[in-house]
Amino acid sequence: MAALSLAFGILGNLISICLFLSPIPTFWRIHKEKSTRDFSWLPYAVTLLNCLLWTWYGLPWVQINIPVITINISGAILQLTYVLIYLRYTTAKKKMKIVASLIIVPLFVAVILLVTVFAMTQKTQRKLFVGILCVIFTTGMNVAPLSVMRMVIRTRSVEFMPFYLSLFVFINGCAWLVYGLLTSDVFVLIPNALGAFLGAMQLILYAIYSRATPKVDEAERQTGEKDLEMQKSGSVNGV
Repeated sequence: MAALSLAFGILGNLISICLFLSPIPTFWRIHKEKSTRDFSWLPYAVTLLNCLLWTWYGLPWVQINIPVITINISGAILQLTYVLIYLRYTTAKKKMKIVASLIIVPLFVAVILLVTVFAMTQKTQRKLFVGILCVIFTTGMNVAPLSVMRMVIRTRSVEFMPFYLSLFVFINGCAWLVYGLLTSDVFVLIPNALGAFLGAMQLILYAIYSRATPKVDEAERQTGEKDLEMQKSGSVNGV
């Protein structure tokens, strides 16, 4: 059982890192154009916070969960890199907001760490407290694909819901769902059950509308680009 759970943990790591890398074309474009255009920095800052919380969830002070630690440390580094690239090319007005968010994120995590270590003596209490926070943040981030799915239904176009992204979201959710089942970890299981479900719904919508006649105007195209980037940043949520 331990070997099987480790295998699914490694599989989840491999798929999750691919999803974490999916925004690279956007940031290469930002680098080339030296402009952040209308893209938002906030999803990447939120994902950074989520990764830091999941990293703490997997560390020995709460429990020991190597697959959760490895993927979330990697994710945190990538999200911080994205935010720093955005910070370099954004307007002076936005830079202050981004710097403020980068200060708030570690402060918030530090408060959680202090509460966990000094206010809770048992690991079961710590796991419950940090696990609930992780599930809340991850579930909140899972709303990202919903806007894309609504657009697909409204415009009859799958342009902003790429097949392979949807497929990887589904497989990623399934891998971590099985890992949660094998390790009896309800906090890993719950958000990934939702992620697998949303991934499956995206694949169903893709099958329905991939050959339909699209009805996308310019305004919806711009919205679709933003929603796609939101989905890329929110499609992998710690685990």
